[in-house]
Amino acid sequence: MIEHITSALQRPNFIAFVILFLWGLFIMVSHPNLIKKLIGLYLVQTSIIFLLVTFSAKKDATVPILQGDDSLVSAVNEIDPNEYANPLPHVLTLTAIVVQVATLGVSLALVAAIYRTYDSLDENEILEKLK
Repeated sequence: MIEHITSALQRPNFIAFVILFLWGLFIMVSHPNLIKKLIGLYLVQTSIIFLLVTFSAKKDATVPILQGDDSLVSAVNEIDPNEYANPLPHVLTLTAIVVQVATLGVSLALVAAIYRTYDSLDENEILEKLK
């Protein structure tokens, strides 16, 4: 357990992920303003995307397109997978970005509708008006 924590602390990407995630979570929990909650949600989503990018990074790897000695026209039929990056995390990251933007757009539209109805963005005031 200690080794895992020590190895994670040696990677600044994981530290940035944890800081962004906790910062966004703190903003979502501590602020009653709905816009600030959305900003916190955006930070949490961005930190998850950052984690996906961190996991998908591979040193000295290239795009997963056969080239050079691995190409179909080469005489060598062996492919070294260590030379290529895995495209799945990149595709998941792109999908997560699209979902993030769509979620934020719908959330902002809902917050605008709530503001027009209750004349407030404060969660506590809105809950008082609902009683």
